[in-house]
Amino acid sequence: MADRSTQARPVGRKDARRNYERLLTSARAAFAEHGVGASLNDIARTAGVGNVTLYRHFPTRQALLEALLGESLRGLRTRSDELLASPSPSGALITWLTAAVEHATAYRGLVDALVDSLADPASELHATCQAVKAAGAQLLTRAQQAGAIRPDVGASALFSLIASVAWAVERTPEHRDQLLAVMFDGLHHRVDEPTQAR
Repeated sequence: MADRSTQARPVGRKDARRNYERLLTSARAAFAEHGVGASLNDIARTAGVGNVTLYRHFPTRQALLEALLGESLRGLRTRSDELLASPSPSGALITWLTAAVEHATAYRGLVDALVDSLADPASELHATCQAVKAAGAQLLTRAQQAGAIRPDVGASALFSLIASVAWAVERTPEHRDQLLAVMFDGLHHRVDEPTQAR
């Protein structure tokens, strides 16, 4: 009997891991088709597990998003660290902003979820979103110190701008390049048009 008990524990862990991966696969497909507001009940059903199993692994929608997106969000942080070594501070910021907007439009409704999580310390996504914001702020400061980006834009305003552009791109993807170009042009510091610090 002791031998059977010893063998059962790893099998349970394997089953739990398999259920976890099935839920992520199901959620990824559901979010791609229906956006981040997709039914969690449908996600569990498609994964072949019950709601209890779903909520054991992911107690909230934000926890499920963190599991799906945490790695790619942390990738934005890593990318910013790499871009800090770029010889072009403004080019580095533009490259990173483009990646940030693309990330925020990966699923319909994602930008709203990210903005909400950034403002909610209780959200499972909050710490990751804050780290991404801090990473972008470093690139912004470097580009401003180089005189390439207008000095009156802070990190919070920059992220509001990212969210706004992402929201618009989500609804009119055909205007993506134009919207990004307008954002970049608006951030550009023109010495003949001094900005007023806020």
